[in-house]
Amino acid sequence: MITEFTPLTSAFGGALVGLSAVLLMALHGRILGATGIVGGLMRFDNASDWALRAALLLGMLAAPTALLLVTGTGPTIDIPVSTPAILLSGVIVGFGTFFGGGCTSGHGICGNARFSRRSITATISFMIGAFVTVFVIRHVIGV
Repeated sequence: MITEFTPLTSAFGGALVGLSAVLLMALHGRILGATGIVGGLMRFDNASDWALRAALLLGMLAAPTALLLVTGTGPTIDIPVSTPAILLSGVIVGFGTFFGGGCTSGHGICGNARFSRRSITATISFMIGAFVTVFVIRHVIGV
C-alpha cells in the first residue's frame, strides 16, 4: 500500500477547513465539529439551528461537486479496504466521538486553537489511536 504525498492540495484543503472554522466562530459563535453538525440534523426543535447545520453539510457536499464542474474530474478516492470494514470503522468512530465529546474537527482544529486541555488530550488520543491502527493494519495484519 502506497501513501500519497500531496502537500499542496493538503495545505489548500487544510486552509479551507481552517477558514470555515474561523468564519463559523466569528459569524455564528459556533465551533466547527462536523460530527456534531451532522448529528444535529436529526433534531428539528430549532429551525434556524437546523438550517445552519444543513447549509454547512451542503457546503461540504458542494466542494467536490464544484471541483467536478471546474476540472471535469472529481476527487479520487481510493479506499483499499472492504465495505464491511468501512462500516465497522464508522461505528467505531461514532462511539469515539460520543464518548470523546467531539470529533477530530471539533477538538483537533477548533479546540486546539482555543488551547482547550480537553481537546489537546482528545487530539493526542486520536493520533495515538491512528498510529497504532496503521501500524497494526500495515505491519501486523499485513493488509
